Amino acid sequence: MPTRKARSTWTGGLQDGSGKVELVSSGVATFDVSFPKRAAEDADGTTSPEELIAAAHAACYSMALSAGIAAAGGTPKSLVVDVEVRLGPDPAGGFRIPDIAIHVRGTVDGLDEEGFVKAANDAKLGCPVSKALTGTTITLDAALA
Repeated sequence: MPTRKARSTWTGGLQDGSGKVELVSSGVATFDVSFPKRAAEDADGTTSPEELIAAAHAACYSMALSAGIAAAGGTPKSLVVDVEVRLGPDPAGGFRIPDIAIHVRGTVDGLDEEGFVKAANDAKLGCPVSKALTGTTITLDAALA
C-alpha cells in the first residue's frame, strides 16, 4: 500500500510566526498556516491542521460509505459529507481535538433510510481516518437526501 507525504515549514514563534503546508505526494497544493488564524473563528485565507484533518476524514468517509452502500445492496448516486473538526483546550494543558462531527446526506438506490443509516454508521467505524482518530469523540448525522 502507498505512503503519502506532506511537509510543513515554519518561521518565527507561535504567535508571530507563520508557515506553509505542502502536499508533497500529489504536488497539488501548498497552504499557508498561522497559529493566530488557527485559533480564530475566521481562517482568513489560511488552513489549519484541523481543516486538513476534516478534509482527509470527509474524503475517506465518502469512500468507505460508498463501499458500504454497495455491500448492503444499494447504489450510491451522490453523497455529500461535511466534517467539522474542533480545536479546544486540553484539561492537561495546551490544546486538543475534543470532537469531530460527520454530517452526510445521500441519494441512494436500493436502500431505505434504515439501511443507509446502518451503512453510514459502519463507515464511521471502518474508515481508516476514523480509526486513526480513536480517542476523539466522533458523532454522525446521516440521512437520505
